[in-house]
Amino acid sequence: MLIRNAKDSAGKPVELWLRDGKIAAVGLGLLVPEGEQVLDAKGRTVLPAFIDTHCHWRTPGFEYKEDIATGSAAAAAGGYTYVNLMPNTKPVCSSAEIARAVEEEARRIGLCDANQTVSITKDFDGKTIDHLLTLPEDVKFITEDGNGVMNNAVMARVFAIATERGLTVMSHAEDREISPWDYRLAENIETVRNCHLAEYYGTRLHMCHVSTKEAVDTIRMSRMRGARVSCEVTPHHLWFDESRLQYRVNPPIRKAEDVDALIEAIKDGTVTCIGTDHAPHTAEEKEKGAAGMVGLETAFGVCYSKLCREQCLPLELLSFLMSAGPAAVLGLADRKGLLTPGYDADVVLVDLDHMYQVNAAELHSKSKNCPYDGAYLYGRVVTTIKGGTVTWQIEE
Repeated sequence: MLIRNAKDSAGKPVELWLRDGKIAAVGLGLLVPEGEQVLDAKGRTVLPAFIDTHCHWRTPGFEYKEDIATGSAAAAAGGYTYVNLMPNTKPVCSSAEIARAVEEEARRIGLCDANQTVSITKDFDGKTIDHLLTLPEDVKFITEDGNGVMNNAVMARVFAIATERGLTVMSHAEDREISPWDYRLAENIETVRNCHLAEYYGTRLHMCHVSTKEAVDTIRMSRMRGARVSCEVTPHHLWFDESRLQYRVNPPIRKAEDVDALIEAIKDGTVTCIGTDHAPHTAEEKEKGAAGMVGLETAFGVCYSKLCREQCLPLELLSFLMSAGPAAVLGLADRKGLLTPGYDADVVLVDLDHMYQVNAAELHSKSKNCPYDGAYLYGRVVTTIKGGTVTWQIEE
């Protein structure tokens, strides 16, 4: 496939030749074999397809909210070709067998590849970690995902095992004994603990959905001391503050000063990823207080509108946060996240010039818990290409 009449992230004309699932060439006036399929980008911007460090597809056990097919469709419509899935399923993903079943089904569907993380403690019981000692080498990421390990000795042992076995700990920072009455303190305390453990044991640590100025300061200082700590922010913690939205998510929507701190952390390189925390729930569950929102299909538009159009950050930086940054965290940097010959032919075309309105009823996700419903955004995903094959194309 030859992509013509495109612009790169700097606004310069560019062509891409995709062949055998890889990017074969990038430039202008590319010579390709006769009969090659040609895709006219119509002046739109071409970027590396997006990679999500934090996503929920609710399989197994909660397919009434989302399943792998609808999650994959939502991802493709949002420009994603790879997602990292959390283990809060039923049963809890505490084994490589469950993880592989999810990943294989995503591959079979073919719209978006997935990595399925494994729970830190077995079945989220807060204490049993023997399963970590027998995980196969292809399992690289473990997380407590909102079921924080309260016992410091258990968590210390987890970090020691993770270092020995080359695992990355992905932390949803929440001290559950504190969060019922002070979620800010709950996030900050667990961030301090886990960053210290990462420094002490030399463990790779990824902090999920960082939302407070204190937490991001802790991570910044830990990174400055040489700790192997990365972190993500969500689109909704950048877009909303508590004066603009009362909508239940974990961690909660924060103050305007926290939003400012997250943006500063993006500018100084402390934050290296956008993670959607795509969390489907039914309308009834939301009415009863379930925490979370869907976000795969709105992530780029929200972030482009907020960071690039409002904050005047360069598109190259946003592309890094949504592609190359997540690829580095997930161990994919040798083949994904860049428009470079030899890399996977995972590409997205976006329309940066025209505003569009979010309609939750039209989302591909099975659940419609979307607080952006009715919002006007720039940066609509027009075409998603995975491995050289179109997986999403907007109707024009």
